[in-house]
This record gives sequence, structure tokens and C-alpha cells, in this order.
Amino acid sequence: MVEKITKTISSSFEENIDFMDRILPVDESFDIIRRNLEVGGRNAVFYFIDGFVKDETMLKLMTSFIALTEKTMPEDASAFCKKCVPYVEVDVLGNFDQVIRNVLSGAAVLFIEGYAACICIDCRTYPARSVDEPDKDKSMRGSRDGFVETLVFNTALMRRRIRDPHLVMEMTEAGQVSRTDIAICYMQDRVDAELLKNVKTRIEELKIQDLRMNQQSLAEALFKRKWFNPFPKFKYTERPDTAAACLLEGKVVIMVDNSPSAMILPTSILDMIEEANDYYFPTLTGIYLKVTRTLITIATVFLTPLFLLFMQNLNWLPEVFSFIAVRDVVNIPLIFQLLILELSIDGLRLAAMNTPSMLSTPLSVIAGIVMGEFSVQSGWFNSEVMLYMAFVAVANYTQPNFELGYALKFMRLMLLVLTACFNWIGFLAGCICILCFLIFNKTLSGRNYLNVKLN
Repeated sequence: MVEKITKTISSSFEENIDFMDRILPVDESFDIIRRNLEVGGRNAVFYFIDGFVKDETMLKLMTSFIALTEKTMPEDASAFCKKCVPYVEVDVLGNFDQVIRNVLSGAAVLFIEGYAACICIDCRTYPARSVDEPDKDKSMRGSRDGFVETLVFNTALMRRRIRDPHLVMEMTEAGQVSRTDIAICYMQDRVDAELLKNVKTRIEELKIQDLRMNQQSLAEALFKRKWFNPFPKFKYTERPDTAAACLLEGKVVIMVDNSPSAMILPTSILDMIEEANDYYFPTLTGIYLKVTRTLITIATVFLTPLFLLFMQNLNWLPEVFSFIAVRDVVNIPLIFQLLILELSIDGLRLAAMNTPSMLSTPLSVIAGIVMGEFSVQSGWFNSEVMLYMAFVAVANYTQPNFELGYALKFMRLMLLVLTACFNWIGFLAGCICILCFLIFNKTLSGRNYLNVKLN
């Protein structure tokens, strides 16, 4: 629950200004501007954040206000907004909680002597990057725009695609310190009313200091996940066309200010492995892409554990597949080879993330040659193990969900360890555990990954 200031604006101009000066660190913070001026023969004070308000806009507003005379001054703040403020987004505020929140959000507020209210002029402009296509979730034939860190721009990208009066975007906030803006988007005539009510109630009842990690902080506060179940509870997308399509399917989209992605509810395992390209091609092609991605996703989990299982039980291996058996000398047990390569692949990925872009390609080639060629020649790894782990590393990029990729990786590691320790019994137990993780992975909608209602 967000802590609010209960004090209302009084008719005393000096009392209002004194309260604002005590709440806002005007003298300590260089970017909080207090501008004194005279409007229609009355004292007035502007409060705004430098960097959120453009100088040209403030200059035009002040020029218009200073030109007012005592005869042209309206009697109250509402009439002043209607007759004297040459701007589009103007509001009259009656309590200091709204005033402080608007100032710190970037709007300019004006106190005028004799008015028992504050005039809020929303002329803020947030620093924002261009709406380029996301690097992670690209489409070959789809639109080339993507969400940015400014909430208003993101909602506009979806409103541009859905010109329907049933599209509702409710604004709320969370965090007693950060007071982060949150937009709950849904189609009024298609959304699941029970799910929507549950989402709103959870957000309103949040007791959290701040959303320092934006959507991740909100996701953890909304739904306390079990630490041992790594499968994600939400689907994320940086594509406005994907978010708009989910809205039209009756889902709820949650957007957080300062975050370039949207949270989608409810979700299932099939939703997780979808991507935009599945819908930008003919039906047959789209189905083929989905099936291919599903099969590859399954292969990333079971390929190396099955290989290890057959290597431990060579008599199970059919004659036609005898060529996959390891022929070279095994200096290091296969399970340790697989685990070391799992860690090495993650190390290369982390190194690539922190490597300057001009060096990432040559360094990746060098690392691939060193690990692929010389590690086999030195006797650390067998060529078959390197081949299967290379397939797993590349296949992880066939689905765009980063969290799901690591969840599948943890399932693969669990299968490897159980198979190495308990042979086929461990492999069977690992498969049962994976199925249980999927079945009992309860999401915010009350359903699991298989879209079955859980109590």
C-alpha cells in the first residue's frame, strides 16, 4: 500500500508554500525548481523538475500568465484553468499528495494567492530512446517497433493497433518510495473478470518500498514463487504487436514505467514458446515453426541425459545407432565433461554480454576454436560430447524467453545428475520431477502450465 499525504490545500497561500518547501528539498536539490512570479497582481509560485519540463514550454506559459491583469483574473482555480492556461493537459488538485506525486513525476504545479487549490500543468517530457525493434524478439515480416522505457509511449503503441473503445488502460502505482506507475491493460468485453479482479486486488494490496528492478520486483511481489521451481510465472514481450494480439485474446497486459517490456497473463507452456514469426506466415508455415521449436525445446532437455544413459548401458543401444557410442579414450567421466561444458557455455555467454561489440565476434570465434579443437586434442573432452553440447547451446536460442531457457537448463542438469547417480531409475525419476514441475507450476491465474485449474 502506497503511503499518502493526507493534508489538503488551504486558502492560505503562505501556508501552502511553506508546506511545499518543507516537503520538497528545494534548497538542497538543484533540479527541483521553485519559480516565483506575479500573476494578475497576485503572488504565484511554480514548482517543477528541471529536465522533465522544456524551457520553451515554461517560457510560453509564464509569458501568458504575466500578461494577465487584476481585471482578467478569474475567481477560482477551475475558471483560471478554463480561461487562462494555454495548454492541453491541465488539472486542479485539492490535496498535497496529488501535488507532490505530480511534481516528482515531472509535471509543473502552480500555486496562486487566493486560490484554495493547485493548478497542475502536465507539460513533462521524459528522456526516451527511439522505438526500435527489440534485439531479442525479432520478426522477419512483422513491424519493426518495440517498447521503450516510457509508459505513455508504450500504451500509445498498443492503442495505435487496437482502435476499440473496449480497450481499457487503468493507471495505478506501487512502492511507498518509488511510487512507480503501473498500467493494467485489457479488453473490457473479452477479459476474464475473475483474473482481472485478482490482478487489481494484488496490486492494490502490495506492501513494498520500491520497484527497484521494475517488472521483476512487481512479479516477485505479485506472486511468491517457490524457489525450487524455476519455470517463469509470466510471459514477457518487448513487441507491441504481440501484446496487442494477447489483449485481443482476452489476456491482461501489465506495463511498468521504466521497463521496455510487458507482462502477459495468463500464460502456459505453449504461450512461452511462441514468437511473432509464428503468426506472420501462412498457417502451414506457422504450424511447422511451432512444431519445430517444440521438438527442439524438448531435445535440449533430453538429448544429453539420453546420451549419458545409453553410454552407461551400451547393451540398450540399437545396432543402427551404434555409431554414437564413444570410441575415444574417456579420460574424464562423461558426466563431469557435460557439467563442465554447461558451465563453460554460460561463461562464454556472460563474457559475450560484457565484451565490446567490435570484439565480440572475433573473440567468440577464437573461444570456439580453442574449446572445440584443442580441448578434444588435449583429452579433456570427447568429440561426441562437444557435438551434443554445441547443439544444446545453439538450440537454446530457438525460443525467445530467457527465463524459460534457464528453467530448461536446470531440468537438464537435474536429469544429468540423477542419471549419473542412479542410472535408468534416476532418469525416470527426473522425468517425473519435470512433469511435476509443469503440473504444479501455479501461475497468477490459478492455472498451471498445462492450463489446468489448480485449487
